[in-house]
Amino acid sequence: MTARVFRLTQIHQRIDERLRLELRKRRPDWAELSRLKKMKLRVKDALHRIARRGKTA
Repeated sequence: MTARVFRLTQIHQRIDERLRLELRKRRPDWAELSRLKKMKLRVKDALHRIARRGKTA
């Protein structure tokens, strides 16, 4: 696992935890949830691009 993959995995986990915390609130901030989900998706896409590059190399 490269340092970049490790770092992106950590970021993905932190965003996931923030999403869970926001959802536990009595009144979740839906704009924040949307922002976090988009961030999580961007990180996931980056991880997939790296994985795809590794398979073709």
